[in-house]
Amino acid sequence: MLMAELSRRSGVPVATIKYYLREGLLPSGAAISATRADYSEAHLRRLRLIRALVDVGEVPVATIGKILAVVDDESGGVHQMLGAVQYQLGPHPAVPPEGDPDWQAATREVDELIADLGWAVGPNAPARTLLALTLAALRRTGSAPPGPGLRAYAEAMAGLAAREVGGLGPGGAEGTSGSRVALAESAVVGMVLHERVAMALRRLAQEDASARYFG
Repeated sequence: MLMAELSRRSGVPVATIKYYLREGLLPSGAAISATRADYSEAHLRRLRLIRALVDVGEVPVATIGKILAVVDDESGGVHQMLGAVQYQLGPHPAVPPEGDPDWQAATREVDELIADLGWAVGPNAPARTLLALTLAALRRTGSAPPGPGLRAYAEAMAGLAAREVGGLGPGGAEGTSGSRVALAESAVVGMVLHERVAMALRRLAQEDASARYFG
């Protein structure tokens, strides 16, 4: 398809597509002439991925470039690719200075939880640091209402994660596309957009609970 059709089918303006081409986010099409190129369904899929990350995931363009470089590198396995993408997505919060008792206690709590659940999580996982920082902040404020417990959250997330990642296997995204790159793109969409779904549903449920208890 020509760029005009790519723009029409994706809903992305031609000027934006050209910008993505210049930035290396979108691979070049097959040259037809000096001024025209042919674009495939893979270009359309990649363009939709970029827009999902920008519009819904609010991922910076520079970060998207790093993520797509990981996606396109077929030298590593799928697990390594998923981990690299997740680490690029971050966030990458600053660690408190040594000797912070709340941080130390929260770090121990996170380490013990991960070990108790038997999760295969790297020591430098950004989410590991983020969880410890959040728990430390909860300790310091002392004003947050009691939640259902850290393990309850973890077990609920484990079930969701198993379904998300399992859906990438045979019969899921991989079975449909037959392409590692397509699988990787589906995984990235899942990481970013399913996280937004979970956040939105939790906030809707909280509004409902508030209405039931206090309305």
